[in-house]
Amino acid sequence: MKRKLYFFPVFLIVAFAGLILNTGCMKNCCNQLNPSTKPYLTTDTVSAITQTNAKCGGKITYDGEAPITSRGVCWSKSQLPTITSDTTSDGNGIGRFTSSITGLTPDTAYFVRAYATNSAGTAYGNQQIFMTLAATPVIPALTSAQVINITQTTATSGGTIGSDGGSPVTVRGVCWSTSQNPTTANSKTSNGNGVGAFVSNLTGLIAGTPYYLRAYATNSVGTAYGNQQTFSTLTTPVIPVLTSAQVTNITQTTATSGGTITSDGGSPVTARGVCWSTSSNPTTANSKTSNGTGMGTFVSNLTGLNAGTPYYLRAYATNSVGTAYGNQQTFSTLTAPVIPTVTSAQVTNITQTTATSGGTVTSDGGSPVTARGVCWSTSPNPTTADNKTSNGSGVGTFVSNLTSLTAGTPYYLRAYATNSVGTAYGNQQTFSTLAAPVIPTLTTAQVINITQTTATSGGTITFDGGAPVTARGVCWSTSPFPHTTDSKTLDGSGTGSFTSSITGLTANTTYYLCAYAINSAGTAYGNQVYFITVADGSPCPGMPTFTYGGQVYNTVLIGTQCWMKENLNIGTRIDGSQDQTNNGIIEKYCYNDDDNNCTTYGGLYQWHEIMQYVTTEGTQGICPSGWHMPTNTEWVTLTDYLGGESVAGGKMKEAGYSHWLSPNIGATNQTGFTALPGGANVGYPFYNGLNTYTYISSSSMDNPSGFGIDRDLDYQNAGAYSSGTDNNIGVSVRCLKN
Repeated sequence: MKRKLYFFPVFLIVAFAGLILNTGCMKNCCNQLNPSTKPYLTTDTVSAITQTNAKCGGKITYDGEAPITSRGVCWSKSQLPTITSDTTSDGNGIGRFTSSITGLTPDTAYFVRAYATNSAGTAYGNQQIFMTLAATPVIPALTSAQVINITQTTATSGGTIGSDGGSPVTVRGVCWSTSQNPTTANSKTSNGNGVGAFVSNLTGLIAGTPYYLRAYATNSVGTAYGNQQTFSTLTTPVIPVLTSAQVTNITQTTATSGGTITSDGGSPVTARGVCWSTSSNPTTANSKTSNGTGMGTFVSNLTGLNAGTPYYLRAYATNSVGTAYGNQQTFSTLTAPVIPTVTSAQVTNITQTTATSGGTVTSDGGSPVTARGVCWSTSPNPTTADNKTSNGSGVGTFVSNLTSLTAGTPYYLRAYATNSVGTAYGNQQTFSTLAAPVIPTLTTAQVINITQTTATSGGTITFDGGAPVTARGVCWSTSPFPHTTDSKTLDGSGTGSFTSSITGLTANTTYYLCAYAINSAGTAYGNQVYFITVADGSPCPGMPTFTYGGQVYNTVLIGTQCWMKENLNIGTRIDGSQDQTNNGIIEKYCYNDDDNNCTTYGGLYQWHEIMQYVTTEGTQGICPSGWHMPTNTEWVTLTDYLGGESVAGGKMKEAGYSHWLSPNIGATNQTGFTALPGGANVGYPFYNGLNTYTYISSSSMDNPSGFGIDRDLDYQNAGAYSSGTDNNIGVSVRCLKN
């Protein structure tokens, strides 16, 4: 085997020697307190750039515990200029300073840095780069602003001049036309001079006309134009668009209506309201209301109507073009007062002695409602001569609280409303007071978060049965219809939803569960649900799969251990004629040096490669983070859980003959471990055992032989036996979750 020679870089040797030589200095310097350091500073952005001049500067935020004796900027045509280049001198001390850079060459790129000097030396800020203006002026560079505030004859735009082209802008503005690419020969504004943003007001436009617009700027070279904008002026105003509201609150002499104006037609609404008449299509020449200006919804109160008379009504809106009318509504005033119209509310919140009801007075019958409420009796059709509440006056909805009822008694109830004509009654409601507290009403929540030994459920108590709920929770059993004499949780009191944490369960077991609630009447149970705890062979809770080295691995839960469901296949394949070495790269063998065998059976690894040359039991080795090489003790835990070494292999081996040779004794794979016969590398060119056996490594070493301890599974028996295997033999690996 070839050995690799390692060479240390020269700069590391020099640095190490320097460290040794400076040891004495380090000892002597320990007595120097608070040595000064170079300042901290930043470089400003370059501005006011011309052909030969510019502005810059910097900001010194820390003087290094020593006074700043000089500061300024330095510049050069090369990167990272220093104070040996061209410089300015701009005073001393910390803070911000401004520097004037002169004597530059036109059309040239420069690099500039701020500097500051104290007794520790000179420090530099970040580097800025800028380009001086060209020697020959060009036309300006500018953009056109969006067109806003568009009316029939006016609009607003403008532009931004980003560069004067090296020659002052003497005039600027916008030009427009009904043809594309307008110039200053067309209509235009004049908006001062110089660079920067400006605003232009366009006037004299024609209504309903599309226009094209460009900003312009003129210097000694010529006139430049910005990007083209398009817009259209508003069309000529039309009358508004509106609808009429339904007529409500009708009495003998009054009513309520209104309208909604959805468009002012392009001209402000100066008057709005409703007009009415006993003839169709009333106008503002008839009776009308005046309800402000502008668009939107408005309410109109009609007065001075004649009793028992049919009317026509329309909303109206007026702008500069004229008056528009909404759809026509018809109504008739009341001929004479009648009794009110009232409905009775459902009876709720029923207890042994109280209840809640009420009603809604939808019409006062043309005369104000002076009294309203509910009346009740043990006989049908109760009146105000029976028991009643008094709940104010007027139309609308009201709530009534009934008291002094008799427990366990059926009642009849009606809402009532009284005006000058008489008393009206609503529809009759029937109810019965509670005879005595009953057990609560509740439902059971679904069971979630199921593991081998725990789960989560709960319930919702919708009715306490007329007595406070003093205890609640869930109870469970392996037999149907569990009670509180079985296992249970205690989750507070009262009505509402609650959550229950269920513990102490057995894996792969069917449980029946009910929520329960207790009051003075007894214990009530919710609907029964059932669930099955997680079984051996299921994916590990919270981690059914994971990816390592670009390959997806499944997991399997056996007892309390979470195992990889496939053999590990990580690393770079090397030829079986080579040993796997501690070279910082994970190396693997593939049976018969065939990559396809690694894909099916996983890699084969020598013991020290598996452990990455660490001999501590339970180490991570070549396993992924959060996983480790199982110890011999952990293998014993597995085989004991499966009934001992003599039968554990059959429960771990893949069943059938897809990969194992016949007879594959005892193979049921009831654990889901799915052990495959990957064979072993027993020294080049010898591979042995494919389809007949597998050695799966542990992190434990057999003393005194010094061999790693494996688990051996074979096609001719059902065992999973431990043995010491030569560390130079390449074997399979299964990782165990931490």
